[in-house]
Amino acid sequence: MFVDRVRVNLRAGNGGAGVVSFVRAKGKPKGKPTGGNGGPGGSVYLRADPSVATLLRYQRNPHYAAGHGTHGQGDVRHGKSGEALYLPVPLGTVVIDDEGTMVADLVEEGQEIEVVKGGRGGRGNAAFVNPSNRAPSVAEQGEYGRSEWLTLELKLLADAALIGFPNAGKSTFISKVSAAKPKIADYPFTTLVPNLGVVSFDGREFVLADIPGLIEGAASGKGLGHEFLRHVERARVLVILLDPSPMQERSPQEQLHILRREIADYASEIGARPSIVLLNKSDLFDVTDLATALDATPVSAISGEGIRESLHAIADLVDEAERIAPLRKGYVLHRPLGPTFTVRSEEGGWRIEGLAAERAVAFADLTLPEAADMAAWRLSRLGVDQALLEAGAIEGDEVRIGEISFEFTPEREEEE
Repeated sequence: MFVDRVRVNLRAGNGGAGVVSFVRAKGKPKGKPTGGNGGPGGSVYLRADPSVATLLRYQRNPHYAAGHGTHGQGDVRHGKSGEALYLPVPLGTVVIDDEGTMVADLVEEGQEIEVVKGGRGGRGNAAFVNPSNRAPSVAEQGEYGRSEWLTLELKLLADAALIGFPNAGKSTFISKVSAAKPKIADYPFTTLVPNLGVVSFDGREFVLADIPGLIEGAASGKGLGHEFLRHVERARVLVILLDPSPMQERSPQEQLHILRREIADYASEIGARPSIVLLNKSDLFDVTDLATALDATPVSAISGEGIRESLHAIADLVDEAERIAPLRKGYVLHRPLGPTFTVRSEEGGWRIEGLAAERAVAFADLTLPEAADMAAWRLSRLGVDQALLEAGAIEGDEVRIGEISFEFTPEREEEE
């Protein structure tokens, strides 16, 4: 089954927790701090893989998660990192986040994007040793791995796109000029999925995509609409195949007008690309005058009449388009982390949100005075106290960060 659009839920691994540990040593009444750090959680990556042709696996199972980091141990033994998860996607896959931003366009073999970063491992008490505190008794919790919903869309990588009305003979044409083996029958909408074929002849080569039959209103979603037109986006050249047979409700002139209009309505830039018009079934009908009137090339996908000439013309257009505008390489968008934290009022108090604020209070045991003092100092340095005051918070208000809540006690400047 060909699947070209899916939604997936990807979750990074949790970071392991740091540990508090001491080894008794001479001259150190509290002992030597030896608590190791927790290992970071694994990240989730998407990687372009030419051996993958469809997004079917992600339709069957849209949920994937990377491995968790392990906890730190004594003797300054750090936890293991969680195993990263690399998910293969077809070349030509576009990655879109929940805000509708295209964050990656993966078109080259091996190109990848880290879509969800693993949670940071918590630090053990050995990491907090400093000249003023030689025996810290605090350790950090590991961060939870983040989860994100993403949309994956496949846009075929082809040099030329073969378009036309249902039953115009596109599948027969691509099967004639390449090794592609699409389903062929004498009824409309035989082709329900795009087909790719490599066309090789006379030392020349290009990739041709057979786009399932378009109908009037496709650009606005009629029929499968955008589901098919999406695959025209990367093509350098449009190959418009017309059907002169009486079985078509529209004349070749009407077919050409409608097809050009639908493509232009979908994306004007695509409609302006180089194109060639082929008039099929020349073995059954005399299309000489009609071909002249439409500036079209008569061909027969059955007998092969005019095929070689039309392939050379298509290849010439592809070569010229490549010289004028080389194919855009894929890209990965750098996504900034956003604001350090945000403050908002909620029932009964205030809510602080943001990774930096969560990290500031991520201690294994906040009931310890040392951990509580360090968390308060971190929040103050981050600017949380000032932000709460500016938002209207007063002393004694409840403040929540994640699942932690505490009373707001702003720092007071020492009296002179």
